[in-house]
Amino acid sequence: MPIILRLDRVMADRKISLNNLAEQVGISNVNLSKIKTGKISAIRFSTLEAICDVLDCQPGDILEFQREEKKPPL
Repeated sequence: MPIILRLDRVMADRKISLNNLAEQVGISNVNLSKIKTGKISAIRFSTLEAICDVLDCQPGDILEFQREEKKPPL
């Protein structure tokens, strides 16, 4: 997937635990864990906004686009 989630890095920089962030954002630990590990296919803007608000960061600090290498035609 070309979108990489860097939530774990931002959380480590801010020294905030998964439980603490989940509580402040208002989502379950399980759902936040899925976001943190990149095991999601979508995220609501309201959730992203809440995470950025609590962590005092920009969406670009959490989301990274990585272009996939194109395979040559067979």
